[in-house]
Amino acid sequence: MKRIDAQRRISDIYEESHNIYGAPKITKELHKAGLEISEKTVSRYMHQMGIHAWYRKPYTVTTVSDDYSARLKNLLKRNFSPDEPNAVWCTDITYIHTDEGFLYLSCIMDLFSRKIISWELSYTLETEAVIRAVQKAIAATGKKPKVIHTDRGTQYTSVEYGNITEGISTSYSAKGNPWDNACIESFHALLKREWIWRFNLKDYNHAYRVIFEYINTFYNTVRTHSHCGYLAPDEYEKKYYADLKALKRTVA
Repeated sequence: MKRIDAQRRISDIYEESHNIYGAPKITKELHKAGLEISEKTVSRYMHQMGIHAWYRKPYTVTTVSDDYSARLKNLLKRNFSPDEPNAVWCTDITYIHTDEGFLYLSCIMDLFSRKIISWELSYTLETEAVIRAVQKAIAATGKKPKVIHTDRGTQYTSVEYGNITEGISTSYSAKGNPWDNACIESFHALLKREWIWRFNLKDYNHAYRVIFEYINTFYNTVRTHSHCGYLAPDEYEKKYYADLKALKRTVA
């Protein structure tokens, strides 16, 4: 593959990823297109072109914990790879800074594909936003998961949360242990370092548009993920159902 052609393809992939992909992911995309090129060569070309993965390390945020009683069991036990969609969801809240003050983003992830199946942006940390996120997730999938995992914040130990998750096994991280909910924590960090930091968010409406663009038009649909075999979450789910359908035809 000629250098100028390779650099042109690298530039196209880089631009389509909103300048987020580095050499490893760009190499994977080139391989998908049937082009033979090493990651080392891609990295060298990117250096020559003056481009690199564009992100910023986010600031650290914590959640307010409340109920540490023995009844809050960790059912997930860091098993982050369920065998099918909508078996295990995880959820958390993160802070979004705007010129008008903090907003609070509640996201729900399907651990099978790492897809964000619902999200809710609110002005406060009140439980209602968490409830709406769960309602949206159930409406979007038409299903309830077997397990939903969270930290021990007051929103997730409330009576209202217990009511909306009736029929679902609720799982909780151990006290002061964010690694028990690492996947959703990682997504929120990813959202901030790849996307949010680029914008001086003015207010709720501006923040909502920016978050919508990242989650709904890029992360779920376009951005490749190593967990998904370098497919986007939507593509990974479609492949699962296509493979399942093909298997059923073979068995029949």
